[in-house]
Amino acid sequence: RHRLAVTASAARDTLLTVGITQLPPPAAKRASSRAEAFITGGAYVVLFLLGLVEGVLGSFQYSRADFGGVPLAAIGFALAIGITCGLAGWAMGTMIGALVPAIGWFLASFGLAMPVAGGSVIIANTAAGEWYLYGGAVCALLGLGSALVTTGRSAARFRPADGGGSRT
Repeated sequence: RHRLAVTASAARDTLLTVGITQLPPPAAKRASSRAEAFITGGAYVVLFLLGLVEGVLGSFQYSRADFGGVPLAAIGFALAIGITCGLAGWAMGTMIGALVPAIGWFLASFGLAMPVAGGSVIIANTAAGEWYLYGGAVCALLGLGSALVTTGRSAARFRPADGGGSRT
């Protein structure tokens, strides 16, 4: 009796897993692509804001750590934007992913480096200020370059091989 119950239970479980797969209607595909576009757009906005925040923080904090004439904070903030650009391009799989935080950083940093009507500046013409501005610009470009390499490799990996057809 117990054996019969186990066999019937196994048969019922087997029958339940077999089903008919239905394709989603075209409207569901459109909604899915819209949601995907919304999420992607939101990711680009977050990356822009991240670059903007890095630029604002770096502009006010670049001169904090200066050990023996070496502006460590300025170099650190410059490296941070380079790493951010490289990782953003790799994560998004596009060059635009690397470019968006760089644009935010450039707008914040160089905008705050401009003198105001009263003559005061936020980023002074010191070694730390130059390391922050010029080093950050170079590091952002290096981040873009690394994203170019990584997105180019991933695109080449998924590209179909030449030929593929019969030779006649």
